Amino acid sequence: MPAVSKGDGMRGLAVFISDIRNCKSKEAEIKRINKELANIRSKFKGDKALDGYSKKKYVCKLLFIFLLGHDIDFGHMEAVNLLSSNKYTEKQIGYLFISVLVNSNSELIRLINNAIKNDLSSRNPTFMCLALHCIANVGSREMAEAFAGEIPRILVAGDTMDSVKQSAALCLLRLYRTSPDLVLMGEWTSRVVHLLNDQHMGVVTAAISLITCLSQKNPEEFKTCVSLAVSRLSRIVSSASTDLQDYTYYFVPAPWLSCKLLRLLQCYPPPEDGAVKGRLVECLETILNKAQEPPKSKKVQHSNAKNAILFEAIALIIHYDSEPNLLVRACNQLGQFLQHRETNLRYLALESMCTLASSEFSHEAVKTHIETVINALKTERDVSVRQRAADLLYAMCDRSNAKQIVAEMLSYLETADYSIREEMVLKVAILAEKYAVDYSWYVDTILNLIRIAGDYVSEEVWYRVIQIVINRDDVQGYAAKTVFEALQAPACHENMVKVGGYILGEFGNLIAGDPRSSPLVQFNLLHSKFHLCSVPTRALLLSAYIKFINLFPETKPTIQEVLRCDSQIRNSDVELQQRAVEYLKLSSIASTDVLATVLEEMPPFPERESSILAKLKKKKGPGAVSGNELEEGKREGGELNGAGERPGDSSAIGASNASTPSPSADLLGLRSAAPVSAAPPSAGSLLVDVFSEAGPAAPAAGANDDGFLSSAPPSVVSEDPAPPLPESDELLNKFVCKNNGVLFENQLLQIGVKSEYRQNLGRMYLFYGNKTSVQFVNFTTTVSCPGELQSQLNVQLKPVDPLVEGGAQVQQVINIECLTVFSDAPLLNIKFRYGGALQNLTLKLPVAINKFFQPTEMSSHDFFQRWKQLSQPQQEAQKIFKANHAMDTEVLKAKLLGLGTALLEKVDPNPDNFVCAGVIQTKAQQVGCLLRLEPNAQAQPGEQMYRLTLRSSKDTVAKRLCELLAEQF
Repeated sequence: MPAVSKGDGMRGLAVFISDIRNCKSKEAEIKRINKELANIRSKFKGDKALDGYSKKKYVCKLLFIFLLGHDIDFGHMEAVNLLSSNKYTEKQIGYLFISVLVNSNSELIRLINNAIKNDLSSRNPTFMCLALHCIANVGSREMAEAFAGEIPRILVAGDTMDSVKQSAALCLLRLYRTSPDLVLMGEWTSRVVHLLNDQHMGVVTAAISLITCLSQKNPEEFKTCVSLAVSRLSRIVSSASTDLQDYTYYFVPAPWLSCKLLRLLQCYPPPEDGAVKGRLVECLETILNKAQEPPKSKKVQHSNAKNAILFEAIALIIHYDSEPNLLVRACNQLGQFLQHRETNLRYLALESMCTLASSEFSHEAVKTHIETVINALKTERDVSVRQRAADLLYAMCDRSNAKQIVAEMLSYLETADYSIREEMVLKVAILAEKYAVDYSWYVDTILNLIRIAGDYVSEEVWYRVIQIVINRDDVQGYAAKTVFEALQAPACHENMVKVGGYILGEFGNLIAGDPRSSPLVQFNLLHSKFHLCSVPTRALLLSAYIKFINLFPETKPTIQEVLRCDSQIRNSDVELQQRAVEYLKLSSIASTDVLATVLEEMPPFPERESSILAKLKKKKGPGAVSGNELEEGKREGGELNGAGERPGDSSAIGASNASTPSPSADLLGLRSAAPVSAAPPSAGSLLVDVFSEAGPAAPAAGANDDGFLSSAPPSVVSEDPAPPLPESDELLNKFVCKNNGVLFENQLLQIGVKSEYRQNLGRMYLFYGNKTSVQFVNFTTTVSCPGELQSQLNVQLKPVDPLVEGGAQVQQVINIECLTVFSDAPLLNIKFRYGGALQNLTLKLPVAINKFFQPTEMSSHDFFQRWKQLSQPQQEAQKIFKANHAMDTEVLKAKLLGLGTALLEKVDPNPDNFVCAGVIQTKAQQVGCLLRLEPNAQAQPGEQMYRLTLRSSKDTVAKRLCELLAEQF
């Protein structure tokens, strides 16, 4: 870069900056800025033409004012004029101003592009670099269209200087990331790959970033880079630190380039050429050998550079998974890091060993470090390191060490961080089942798990243990005895009551011979927990009681008396009332044979994929189960939470009316009186918290027994709700095809949303984040359903803490029940006082009718037969509209799946079309919907159109869905 001469110093700019810094108040600063803006404006509009120096000075002042946070609405033309200057400093300031302030939709973009073209063709390397930097900084689609064909030519030209090649490579990388469809390498591919042989290390470093990105999208086109990358890596690894003096960092030759080369090689399988593969193995061995050498410097930069290369080399070894010697050596090297004093190294070592544990070549070597990993789980201060240690224990577990690892994980659970408890519970449950030779040990482990961490034991876990007990005759008696003993504890978790009620209802007869566990003792023990339980658990216990009448006729009078009492047959909960009435009647009028038939023992469950494994896989964190483990999870007894096979439903025996949903199926708790905080939300079914990893908060003061506000909540702030924000509809449209994200954000407040929907029920978590350092006082929220929406949606709101500390976040739970078809969205009003001033804003909750879709699979014949049946004009809504985004097939599929429907493959005769089917579930009715999306992808960009057709058995549904979807494409 040319040196700036002494005469280029801008004294006026220095004085202005000094004046701003000397201002004593915000008002004084604004006054000084306004004065300067008026002066600049008058200079630009004056009759006297400004010289280049003056333009540069004033443009610099405008740039500084913009960086202070003030809007700039003039001066753009003067900045563009600076681009035509032949002085470096003036051109530099012009490009800087454009990079920061000029919008990609500006009317000046054509003039800017012309100036850039002139600089790119000038062959002046300094001007070319400035132009390339501007293109990369702006990175707009318009610039990609203008220069995507020119930049590769500059990059591979023989007479291009090295500094320009570096800038061209990085500029092309930026354009490829923003507009990959416009950057077509084609004829330039081989010449770009051969930049890896360039003599200038800076060019190679810049080029490899570009090649890596291109290889990830088009590996076949760039596969010739493998041999060149190995050759370059070999030269670096075998070189002394003095050979690459300009690129040696604390005695480590070219560490950044080495890491990039190793990362590029991870895009490809092991080289097929024996000579290339041998050379690469030699490089990896050299890197492992150097890791054992004493450090050449005690400075942390030396060890960081050295370890960065080592970890990338280990990642490549793991990726290839074909060299047993290297895998074992990598494992031993990582084992040394497990006791390193640097926390980051311990974390990285544990994370890499998790992957190594899945390799058949290195699994045994990983197991030798089990004691060190267990010690890390117990003693590490950093929770993230402890979590990686738990992941590694899970990954290294097999039949030889399963009992030891499960015992250690159970022991750790008692003091584990709340953020990782649920995942730990899932892993313990999976390991106990997967490696259980003695199923009595499995039962003991799961019951112990419920005792230690009952709040974090999801339904999938206790469903699974019941399923296995039912499917294995040899463990049923032991399970009944063990759960009976567990229920005798004074404080017993509700999940333990669920397991106890189910198992004793099915197999209590196996332990009834012992006077200490006689039928009446079993019944009294279960009934002593009844009043402490939530509605779904009470419903399960009532089903267990009717089972007892079949198993133990002597208990019939006692149980009938319980069913007959007012608290049961007059219960305010319709599910409990119906069960009590029907079970009482069944026990009174049915003969012994009929009872035995209706209440017979549950049959074995069909073999299915383990629901716990599937749930853990959804978490997608390090150490999550692999596809192979899911296959191994298809053990005897299958998934318990399949439709009609939930343990909570199985005991109902059809005595309830089929139209009344079982409370066990009511996973979202809308029909139950259970406090929302009784069990944290499952990380498998909900995405991670938008702001933190905290679980749902406990009910706030002022909540009723349900954990929800009473019908007339006290209002702290009495002002009327504000009207909905103008951008409410736009914010709502963002959530049509997704359930999680940031709903609203301003300078004070951020509101995040995550939600889940099943059938006609929904649960939404709102996260209110205070972005300031000042408390929010009298923080209140209300949800209202305007007009007809009151009869269409049932919305329950959990109270929120009225005080939100600076930088803190509070959570609120909203339960939603869809009663019938609706069009509008509920309104969320938020009021609080910030610094004494009332803040009052109203948003639309992201609840649309498509959230209650149940996907429906159909054959081509069935789809078009149903399509023809829905041929009435009022049953169809159609819209033809221009594409707002590029027509990407995968993006379109993701959006249609996010809508909630089933995407039907190979149904439409035209393979470019998309067809979907689904049923909207409401309490009053079910509404079938068929969708057909026809894109004309063959049209030129900017002229592409969609035709969207929806047919539904209810006309308002088709019209509303058509309106919602037309905004998504």
